[in-house]
Amino acid sequence: MTRVGLIGNPAAGRDIRRLTGGASVVDNYAKRRVAECVLAGLTAVTEPPNVQIMPDRAGIADHARDESPDEVDASILEIPLEGTAADTRRAAARFREDGVAAVVVLGGDGTTRDVACEIGDVPVVAVSTGTNNVVPSAVDGTVAGVAAALVATGAVPEADATARHGMIEARAETATGERRLSALAAAELSSRSFVGTRALLDPGDLRGGVVSRAHPGDVGLAAVAGAVEAVAPDDPGGVALRLSDPAEASRTVRAVLAPGVTATVGIESIERLEWDEAVRFDVPDGVVGADGERELELTDTTVELRVVPDGPRLVDVDATLAAGADAGALERTDPLPTTED
Repeated sequence: MTRVGLIGNPAAGRDIRRLTGGASVVDNYAKRRVAECVLAGLTAVTEPPNVQIMPDRAGIADHARDESPDEVDASILEIPLEGTAADTRRAAARFREDGVAAVVVLGGDGTTRDVACEIGDVPVVAVSTGTNNVVPSAVDGTVAGVAAALVATGAVPEADATARHGMIEARAETATGERRLSALAAAELSSRSFVGTRALLDPGDLRGGVVSRAHPGDVGLAAVAGAVEAVAPDDPGGVALRLSDPAEASRTVRAVLAPGVTATVGIESIERLEWDEAVRFDVPDGVVGADGERELELTDTTVELRVVPDGPRLVDVDATLAAGADAGALERTDPLPTTED
């Protein structure tokens, strides 16, 4: 029987940017409701797929299973829980190994990145319930479920429904050995010398980095790059930026650096990159971030960044539903049940 995986990150959408910026709060009650809607959406096809759900300690998985429609066989994936991002990665790896036909992910860029690192070629429907939401779509959970069902059952071929998204690999040689980091939309360099609360909050800290996509409607470094040169999610390569003090820069842009935070950013240089083309940044004292979160503390080293073409296969929800309708996959040939008096 065809299976769909469901991953809901309880920690997504709940970081410090709710206090310091204008990021919306997505509590676990809302995520339970979204997960419930995803399972309802699976019933749009004649033979709904089964679903396995990543377990969690916030009740998202239990609620989705208990409230699943009669037509959907829902179960909880059996994996050990740590209450960290390792749970998401472990679930994604299991879904890949077990051969699920599609995965729905509830989270932000960080959650989607964790899934991308382990999911392989399994199509991913990324639903925005996080803080940085450059990659996930702000789509209703029910609609996301319909798209997942169409792809999982083969009603819409993967080639018509998905596009490969790039990833950014960061590598630095330090006194303690090689350090590596993967990002999905953006790898950022910050002048802050400590990770702290992780969130990139002060525009003055941002020194540059590399993005795999760019649009002025994005958030963070992708928005800065997009104000100058747009890069579609399925375009090859990416963009490298070196930033400077806007008071001294010959080129400046206004961009949304974080939810509720707009700023004037000075651009020293901007360079289009091909797949696997490396660019290097000297880091006297700072941090390399991934998708809006500070991760690697570095001192007196050089970090090498490159965009690689082996990111996740992301489902285009709108295109998938349109293709499903064109193929007649949403039409019912069986008679509707009748109510007897």
